[in-house]
Amino acid sequence: MKRVVITGMGALTPLGNNLQDYWQGLKEGKSGCDFITKFDHQKFKTKFACELKGFDPLNFLDRKEARKMDPFCQYALVASQEAIEDSQANFDQLNVNRIGVIWASGNGGIGTFEDEVLEYGNGDGTPRYNPFFIPKILCDTSSGLISIKHGLRGINYNTISACASSTTAIIDAFNYIKWGKADMIITGGSEAPVTQASIGGFNAMKALSTRNDSPATASRPFDIGRDGFVMGEGAGALILEEYEHARRRGARIYAEVVGGGMSADAYHMTATHPEGLGAYLGMESALEDAGIKPGDIDYINMHATSTGLGDISELKAVTKLFGNDNSRLNISATKSMTGHLLGAAGAIEAIASVLAVKEDMVPPTINVETVDPEINTCIDLTLGQSQKKPMKYVMSNTFGFGGHNATAIFKKFTEI
Repeated sequence: MKRVVITGMGALTPLGNNLQDYWQGLKEGKSGCDFITKFDHQKFKTKFACELKGFDPLNFLDRKEARKMDPFCQYALVASQEAIEDSQANFDQLNVNRIGVIWASGNGGIGTFEDEVLEYGNGDGTPRYNPFFIPKILCDTSSGLISIKHGLRGINYNTISACASSTTAIIDAFNYIKWGKADMIITGGSEAPVTQASIGGFNAMKALSTRNDSPATASRPFDIGRDGFVMGEGAGALILEEYEHARRRGARIYAEVVGGGMSADAYHMTATHPEGLGAYLGMESALEDAGIKPGDIDYINMHATSTGLGDISELKAVTKLFGNDNSRLNISATKSMTGHLLGAAGAIEAIASVLAVKEDMVPPTINVETVDPEINTCIDLTLGQSQKKPMKYVMSNTFGFGGHNATAIFKKFTEI
């Protein structure tokens, strides 16, 4: 099997519109949450979200080009462009037939769909839809646009597994390169769900926090007062590359991808298994794939969305796998800062995990005032501020509606 390394990354998040600002925001424990500006939030139960700050697609894309895309595709192109530039890959000198794109989005162009249907409903009943309506809403348009922009003719598709979508994409990319089917794959995910339909729909499910008096502290995984997740938007992109291919072109390497595991809860349409069975199986599978033991993991970037049942079920799975005596293990929930980017969550959290193992720096969990008494107190939740810690292996968890579970493992890069 081939070794797979990460040679470039790009991030467009509520903490910053590039990789450096995103990582700096995580290390500083900043909150990316504030009141919604994209529409009039007054009639909604939840009035806040983790929006991008100061993002203008016209700073990156031609106006005519941008008008043909839903924001989730704009985000995909911007983040992937940063990752490509970061990798210093020159596609004119590489075999583009062996360079692919595996991208993810759980919702696709939900904003476009909402706008077009509302416009039709408010009109005279004559269907005057934008000719780009259908391609703008399709999830797979994002991977197609990335390949078109850069002339990449290798493997190309989108993964959809709700909030596990982009970790699923990363695992797929890892496997295709490991099996020798590609030299390089641009992977990750993008999401633009801060819309009336999304906020209203998740409010109806009672899934979102309604802490309108303090948006900045609303996302509070592990806290006894947590009352739901906070919606986020943005994108994360990673360049996965076969090690020898990267070495030949003199690429800088961030970390190595060594394992991926996926499983199903087979339990409920939206609720996680109360004992974390699927999460346990996914993590166990990832460890087996990496050929390591639970005790080798130094840090877990948790899925931990700040929901009552979800946080506890994931922690039960961690305790079952890692044992009650797990005081050497750090975990943290970076969604406390970014909110939940749904299908793009796994991508930005993979980036956080890669930078954590590269820099020996665990990003914090913020906004925790009183730890839920159901939580195993032996686990270091990395509360309040980032923590320096020598690390070799880190794990990133993402879980989605439908019972989809995906776990990726990253290793500090060494030549041998």
